Amino acid sequence: MSFTTMNMSALPIWGSKSDTEMKVAREAGWSRADLIWERVTERALQAWSDSSDAQARKLAHRSFVVADLIARVCFSAGDLRRAASAANLSLSLSDKGRAAAAEAQQVRALQVWAGAKQQIEGMTILPRSRSSLFHLRMEALHRDTYHGNLRTRIGKFAAETEETLRALTGRSSNPHRHYARWRGEKPTVFDDTRKVLSACLMIADR
Repeated sequence: MSFTTMNMSALPIWGSKSDTEMKVAREAGWSRADLIWERVTERALQAWSDSSDAQARKLAHRSFVVADLIARVCFSAGDLRRAASAANLSLSLSDKGRAAAAEAQQVRALQVWAGAKQQIEGMTILPRSRSSLFHLRMEALHRDTYHGNLRTRIGKFAAETEETLRALTGRSSNPHRHYARWRGEKPTVFDDTRKVLSACLMIADR
């Protein structure tokens, strides 16, 4: 099965002519797959968060598989969102008692995450049109400093994510919260910071 042969148009996350968010994302240079991956993963993580419902866990696993397929078919080999999808599969497979398969996904996630520093350094950062007046002025007058501070902040998220990836198949809980922080940290603009932050934070909390 490939991304092109899946009946994704039947899913509400695919978008439609009235989908304003998809239109804005496309105008900013995102592909349809970029936003679809985000939406599928969000749906999966929301289902996963309902740990008392076995059916929700099944839905989460299926959606994790779809998100991983989208990432592998549509994103570059070094795209950090591939690592997030592998991490979610690792957690889901571990939950099912499939230790070997979970470890294989953990290895894949860590291999991709090895390039996190380079990905963050190369991010394209768009103006934060909805930020406070203070931040808008700071960005206009001190763009390099503003972007440097943003890269440093995202780098801290990435370091935490690496620690979590290394603990995926261990017995202890993840050392950091991820999905629980996504909505509060989710950028309003469609640029590389949103892609990298989604890779850092769209990971299931165990």
